[in-house]
Amino acid sequence: MPETPEKPAASLSYKQAGVDIDAGNALVEAIKPAIRATARPGANPEIGGFGGLFDLGALKYHDPVLVAANDGVGTKLRIAIDTGQLDGVGQDLVAMCVNDLIVQGAEPLFFLDYLATARLEVAEAAQIVKGIAAGCSLAGCALIGGETAEMPGMYADKDFDLAGFAVGIVERTAILPASNLAAGDVILGLVSSGLHSNGFSLVREIIKRTDADLNAPAPFDPATPLANALLTPTRIYVRSILAALAQSAPIKALAHITGGGFVENIPRILPQNLAAHIDLSALTAPPLFGWLARKGNISETEMLRTFNCGIGMVAIVSEADATATQKILRASGETVIPIGRLEHRRPDENAISFAGALFP
Repeated sequence: MPETPEKPAASLSYKQAGVDIDAGNALVEAIKPAIRATARPGANPEIGGFGGLFDLGALKYHDPVLVAANDGVGTKLRIAIDTGQLDGVGQDLVAMCVNDLIVQGAEPLFFLDYLATARLEVAEAAQIVKGIAAGCSLAGCALIGGETAEMPGMYADKDFDLAGFAVGIVERTAILPASNLAAGDVILGLVSSGLHSNGFSLVREIIKRTDADLNAPAPFDPATPLANALLTPTRIYVRSILAALAQSAPIKALAHITGGGFVENIPRILPQNLAAHIDLSALTAPPLFGWLARKGNISETEMLRTFNCGIGMVAIVSEADATATQKILRASGETVIPIGRLEHRRPDENAISFAGALFP
């Protein structure tokens, strides 16, 4: 008996499988003006090629070293997605990378981003990439490429993730930290813009346990919705520090206060024979941090190893140069606070110690 022929399968397209190529093309066109605005010497950020180009010959360096960094925004994205406030996460992404470059004295040159999502919404994705471009402009680096991946089945409906990659350049003789760190050197704190992009898993747990309303006025700032206070974009310190370095400000070392807070990040730049002594009474932690500490019943130690507590970057200078360096940084728009000094350290001592109280 002859077999019954199978009916031809219905024709399928990539779009029916969840990937819209036309949406990707529309996004590229939507973001081109923002990307062009990040052009700088060495880069002409016209996107569309298979790779981004950067001409090191356009720069006047004698013995350069390239410095690379990559990072993401973390679970701060969860709050941004849930509230639809996507304007600042692009700057967060750039800041987390370029602030790591500047701590080694490196001038950021170019940036690439990666956006992965369940379904590409052109307007939202354009908003995110325009924020990345704005962050690049603040840092003086070119956005020379990136990737948008539509991945149905990997992410829930409106979820997405961001990653970034930055490359900078520094003269070999100017790489930080310097080798002349010494006891008595002054630790200067550069004020943060808020939480930046660290500790948000703990922040979200506090919000969950206290049933805090993200759209309601912040308990510590009634003029600002809680979500807005939490999502304040990460401050980018690049231009002010480069300005200081260009004026021969004798900055010996820098530390970006990110995940791990003071406790983990400052010791990373210190030699074995030195320790940082921080005077917490010199800080005025913004009310947001006090609210988190109270609502989460978080110990001072945990606060100092999780959050920036109001200081997003520290610079170490000699006592003789502290006043001049503060003046240069303040002229570039930074709020600068002397928060401690370096001390001699014995082998059995911790690399960082604290005096005073974070929340008196």
